[in-house]
Formats: sequence, structure tokens, C-alpha cells
Amino acid sequence: MADTLEFKAELKQLLHLITHSLYSDREVFLRELVSNAADALNKARFDSLSDADRLEGDTDWKIVVRPDPATGTLTVSDNGVGMSRDEAVDHLGTVAKSGTKAFVEALKAKQTADRPGLIGQFGVGFYSAFMVADLVTVHTRPAAAAGGPDLGVTWASDGQGAFTVEAAPKATRGTEVVLTLKADAKEFLEPYRLRTLVKKFSDFIEFPVVLVTTTEKDGKPETTEDTVNARKAVWLRTPREVTPDEYAEFYKLLAHDPTPPAKTLHFHVEGKTEFRALLFIPAKKSFGFDFEEPKGGLKLYAQRVLIMERCEDLLPAYLRFVKGVVDSPDLPLNVSRELLQQNPHLDTIRKNVVRNVLGGLAGLLNTEPDKYREFYKGLGATLKEGLARDWENREKVADLLLFETADGKPGETTTLADYVGKMPAGQDKILYLTGEAGAQLRRSPYLETARKQGRDVLLLTDPIDEYVLPHLTEYKGKMFQPLDRATTDTAVPAEATETFAGLLSTLKVQLPEVADVRLTSRLTDSASCLLADEHGPSAHLERLLRRAGEYTPEARRVLELNPEHPAVLAVQKLYTADPSDARVGKYGRLLFEQAVLAEGSRLPDPVGFAARVNELLVAAAQPA
Repeated sequence: MADTLEFKAELKQLLHLITHSLYSDREVFLRELVSNAADALNKARFDSLSDADRLEGDTDWKIVVRPDPATGTLTVSDNGVGMSRDEAVDHLGTVAKSGTKAFVEALKAKQTADRPGLIGQFGVGFYSAFMVADLVTVHTRPAAAAGGPDLGVTWASDGQGAFTVEAAPKATRGTEVVLTLKADAKEFLEPYRLRTLVKKFSDFIEFPVVLVTTTEKDGKPETTEDTVNARKAVWLRTPREVTPDEYAEFYKLLAHDPTPPAKTLHFHVEGKTEFRALLFIPAKKSFGFDFEEPKGGLKLYAQRVLIMERCEDLLPAYLRFVKGVVDSPDLPLNVSRELLQQNPHLDTIRKNVVRNVLGGLAGLLNTEPDKYREFYKGLGATLKEGLARDWENREKVADLLLFETADGKPGETTTLADYVGKMPAGQDKILYLTGEAGAQLRRSPYLETARKQGRDVLLLTDPIDEYVLPHLTEYKGKMFQPLDRATTDTAVPAEATETFAGLLSTLKVQLPEVADVRLTSRLTDSASCLLADEHGPSAHLERLLRRAGEYTPEARRVLELNPEHPAVLAVQKLYTADPSDARVGKYGRLLFEQAVLAEGSRLPDPVGFAARVNELLVAAAQPA
């Protein structure tokens, strides 16, 4: 006769919370039941080391998942340690009374070195079954040298605040959980659905998960048994035990990328925080990478069981191209296992992961530069985000950056370390220029003085450079200096300023778009250029912001003129002959428009510009 007992605790309310609020997706019930079964198998296997007779010779460890559409039930069974009547009442009748946790604590008290890996921590995973079942029935029997089948017991509950328990002979050791599925949960009777869930959450559990299905063939039932999970948790093996082909196959499974990774990082950290990690740096940017959500994350496992598909706390967003897994028994999970509590263990893992990834990239750059450059072509811009997002590792990220330079060939790149190492005597700043493309920047008037002085210039053409470089104010003690900013170190002799004073004053009036008009020594071949304020946005940044749809008023820049250029001297000659000559203003505006074009911006009045150029052409064609 069955005894009816009430759950210990405010169970009706608590079970409602567990089954309706604790989990974000009810499909995790299968993960929890399979995990519990794996724990039971681990316990039984561990017990067999000291008392093999109790197992009655049954050491064919496995977990069986059996859907039965005819009865609308789903059964998950194991031949693990099982439970006695008292244990069933104690462990299944008390929410958060975790047998697994108690078992681990008992082993710790014994100081047992070879402890089995266990998953359960809070004793609530079992109750996730009520999310999909109207009735949960548990048939269980412990391993015992005496008593055998008569030790069997059946526990049952509809999750409404009470359960029944009664003696029920069971031929074999272990536990069988039978779910009578809700009307809206019949999808979990479909073999394909079950196979997918096992592969998703429990693919690497060390015990076989066998899916048993029955179909009708020629009017007779035919049963098929299929081991669903791969069981090959590559990351739990030592690197010397794993072949390159196994790494490549696992990476393909994780990343859905047919190209082998550029770098594999496989390591095990012990100490206060223990974890294993297997990470892959891709060879190139994957198709669709730019359209993915810009979030990092690694697969997080606890003893082979998937806890989070993408744990963002383990990997910063600027390393989101890295694929891999982390498996740790030390992380205190919340009761649903879906979210991690903030804790020092998590911080330790993150720091180790980031350090290993950055170290792996540095190793790739130093030992296989061609492979690194191929990786960098597609993912360098993503890596640069680390300058702004990871202050602690900012210099390590900077070490990994590659840039074209004005002196280098198109397509060739160099590191900051190489650039600094080649700086000539007397150069105390890292010179750079931002713009649309290297070919355009190599012809920029801003480079003229640097070229004359034998100084190379970094050409920054990634749109993100304008946003992240301000976060890297110096490198190896060298400050960064943009060449398109107004500075005071390009002044000309005082006598030249006096000579051009009238013209400069007139042009300031004629050109209200600029903040100032002055002479400069920075130009050697060009007549004019425009300079942003030292702390203001560059013209390139303004263009980027406008493309992004952000309202950006144009900053008034400084127009600098080369007093030795024939075009500037010609305008000065016109002004000296007649300060009121209309051509002074027209040609002064042409000098301004040349500078606008040279910086890569659009002309505010292209029609007027064409008219002024045509006027010059006509004048040049007149007989002298």
C-alpha cells in the first residue's frame, strides 16, 4: 500500500517557482535528469572500488532514454547507485536536499583523493521535470548485498505539494524516472528532438546515453538502441594525448568552420580554482562574423555537462572570434545552473583565459607571421577594440597590432615595436595619420615634412582606429601624434608672417568656414592643408560619424598655407598689387578647396569650385 506524504518545505509554492520561474527554457529538464543519472553511475562505480559484490556484476554503465508515444511517457533510467525507501523520501521529498552534495561532503570528510566528478549541487534539478510532466514516477532500488529486488520502491508526485511512496519490487539496481508528459510537451517524445537535446547538453558525458525507440515494421514492434552522445571530451585529456586531427575535428564541431584553426590552446589550471580549457583562434574571419551579435563567450561545462552555451563572463567581446570550452568543477552555480554568480573563481578563469589567448596570438605573430597576418586581415579591427575595453591588457593588445606605414609597400604591415625600434635619432613621437585608404594617405600633404625628415608614419585606415587610438596615448614611452592636428611647432620666420599679414587677414574674412588662416612650414610640395584643433575631431572622424547617422556639426579647422609654394605666392602678388582685387578671394577659396579635397572630404560647393577652375583655365589660355 502506498503512503502519501507531504513535501518537506513550503513545497506547493516552491515547486511552482522552480517549474515556472527558475529555468528560462524547459528543455533543460532532460539535461538535469541525464546529469543526475550520470552522478548515480559515478557513485556506483566509485562504490565498486571497495565493494564490488554489491553491484551484482552489473558494470555495463549507461543511461537510457526511452520515449513511448503510446502511453505519452518519457523514461530516463540508469544502473547507478539507486535509492532506498528512506533515501527516496529524503532526497526526492525535500527540495534543495541534495544527495549529491551530501555525498561530496562525506567524501571530503574522508579526505578521499580519487573522488568521482559529480554535477548536482542544489538538489532542485530533478524538479525541473514538472515543467513538462503532469506526473513524475520514480522506480528505484539501491545496490545491496542482500534484499535484492525486494528493496525496490516507487515514488510518485504530480508536483502539487504531496507525493506517494510504496514498496515495489525492481529486478535491477538503479533508478528509472518516468515522466507522463503534459499535452503541450509531446515534442519530447520525438526521437530527433531528444537526440538534439542530448547532443546539445550531454554530448560529452563519459557514460553512453542510449536512445531506445520502438517502431512498427511489418506489423511487429521493432526496437532500436542508439548511443547518442559522442563521449569524447577532448579538453579533459592532456595535450600529448590529442592528435591534430582530433583538435581540427572538435574545432569544426564548435565553430562550423571547415578551415583548421590558426592556433590551438589547451591548458589545465590547478590551485584554488581548477579548470580545463580548450580554445581555438581561427585562421580567418568566418562568413557571417560581421552580422553576429558582438558578444564574446565560451561554452561552459561542469563535469562534461553544458551549463551555458555562451558564457560572456569568460571572454571579453574583443576576443569574440575565439571558440572553445571551459570546464570547471569549482564554480558556484546558481540553483538553475544557467547563470553564474559573480565570484573570484570566475575572475580567475577569465584572467587566465585572456592571458592565454593574448599569449597565443603573440606566439603566432612571432613564429608564424604569415599565418598571423592572414588572421589579422579579417579580425584585426575586432582585436583593436581591446585598446578601449581592456585597460589591464592594453599594452599586450597594442603589441599585436599591425599597421601599414608611409615608407612601406602597399599591403605590407609592421608592429608598433618594429616602428619604435626604427625611429631615427631625434624622433620622440609615434606619428600617424587616419583616413580612408593607404593609397590616398601616401599622397597626403600631411606627410610632407615627415618624409623630408626621414620619419615614417603609421597609416590608420580601419574605421575603428579613430575610436580606439585615443585610449592608447603612448607606447614604450613614446607618445602618439596625429599629423592632421594644429600644432605650434610648424611656425615660419617672423618676416614671412609680416609679408603675408594682409593677405592672411583678408582670407580670414573671405573664408568664414575656417577658424584661422596662417602660414606653415609643414608643407613642402602642397600649397595648403586643413588642420583640426589639437583636441577636436579629425575630418575623418566627422565623416565616419555622419555615415553612422550621427549629427555632427562640422568643426572649423585651421587653413595653413605654404609661403614658398608658387600658387600661394601668386595670390600674395595679386594682393600686393591690389588688395581689393576680387581674384584674391576667389583664388584664396581655391586654396581652401584644395585642402578640403586633400583631406578626403567633400567640397561644400563643387559647382562653384568648377567655375573657379574654369576661370583659371580661360585666363591661362589668354595670350600674354
